[in-house]
Amino acid sequence: KMVAINLTAPFHTTRLAIKEMKERGWGRIVNIASDLGLSGAINKVPYVATKHGVVGMTKAVALEVAGSGVTCNAICPGFVLTPLVRPQVEAIMKRDGVTFEEAKTKLLSGQPTGEFVMPSEVAALVAMLCGDEAKQITGSALVIDGGGLAQ
Repeated sequence: KMVAINLTAPFHTTRLAIKEMKERGWGRIVNIASDLGLSGAINKVPYVATKHGVVGMTKAVALEVAGSGVTCNAICPGFVLTPLVRPQVEAIMKRDGVTFEEAKTKLLSGQPTGEFVMPSEVAALVAMLCGDEAKQITGSALVIDGGGLAQ
């Protein structure tokens, strides 16, 4: 199921959209990978493998469409405060008997800013990549992780 959602879905979405984008001479493909698409983590092999696949696919597609007016990039966020992440914080709260802030600190121990990436920050990066000003940004894996991968 994880491969279907994280890798197969963006593959087929790209495959189905790319022909028309190339015919128009303009298009923007922005895949959502993860900071774990550029690194690794214990006990997360399936997730890490699919996100590495998204980054690799992004680079290959960017090369295939180079010069056509179509760009392809991946955003690699760290922990984003979403409904999928909130249960992880709550599990730490329950397991360790700590507050939300203390659990957040534990979860984000590898993110130097100590703060979640907000969905609006990811959306702003997507919007920038979709603009004409980003026509030379292609094949990139853009990290937005509070400095986690800078370590």
